[in-house]
Amino acid sequence: MSTFGDYVELVRAPAILTVLGDTAAGAAASGRLLRGRRLGLPLASACLYAGGMALNDYADRDVDARERPERPIPSGRISARRALGTASALTAAGLGLCALAGGRGALAIGIPLAASIWTYDLAAKKHALIGAASMGSCRALDVLMGAGAGHVRQALGAAGIMGGHTVAVTLLSQGEVEGTDAATASGVAATTGLLTAALMAGSAGPPARMLPMLAATAAYAVRCAPAQLRAARNPVAHNALEATKAGIRAMVPLQTALALRYGHPAAAGALVAVDVVGRVLRSRPGGRKVSES
Repeated sequence: MSTFGDYVELVRAPAILTVLGDTAAGAAASGRLLRGRRLGLPLASACLYAGGMALNDYADRDVDARERPERPIPSGRISARRALGTASALTAAGLGLCALAGGRGALAIGIPLAASIWTYDLAAKKHALIGAASMGSCRALDVLMGAGAGHVRQALGAAGIMGGHTVAVTLLSQGEVEGTDAATASGVAATTGLLTAALMAGSAGPPARMLPMLAATAAYAVRCAPAQLRAARNPVAHNALEATKAGIRAMVPLQTALALRYGHPAAAGALVAVDVVGRVLRSRPGGRKVSES
């Protein structure tokens, strides 16, 4: 019989924390705060992300039986039918929350986002470059959902930065089992450098505004670049896996830096709290360890 912990593992629950800030970054970039009903948009993102993770395991069940037999489906803890049902229910819940929280403007982006998630899991990820680009588009659309259909232009920069980081992490994740190569890992590390520079480009303001943004930008780079450089020096599977996890965990500092770049310290403060919660959950002694990747 499936347990709650099995479903937590199926949807990679710790990684869900890294998607909550997408809509906050998009809202900040578009000049629209997440307040009132719009506070439900991060929950919509969380449901869509969790649904995508469940669908990922459904689509990968045959491969996981060979490479990751401990995963919930191949280990027999959750049936393939229940995983697909979970993915469908979470996707529907995500779209429902999107409509309730953001209205037509958010739903106009939420629907293609959900379609992109299902396309990635069921087809696009079978091709390395197409899959990475598809995953990056999912993250970019999630950022734009926070802006809404009528404010997309203002949020394109933030969406591009989050999407670019996601493409890099996805390319590296393809080496989690059999290892990556030095060129891929080096390219991912270089991308981190470029995105760090992009965060700072054109930024100006008083020290009270600039110093927190500098700190968040540095936290982003420090969170993921060292592991990426280790993978570049020695591109074995373990290093690729650790660099992938580091890249996923770096999402929240990156979202924080974007919120600060666009002048929304309250949103940044909430994301710092999310990051702290993630660190606490990962450092808990004992209990089942659930990977983000």
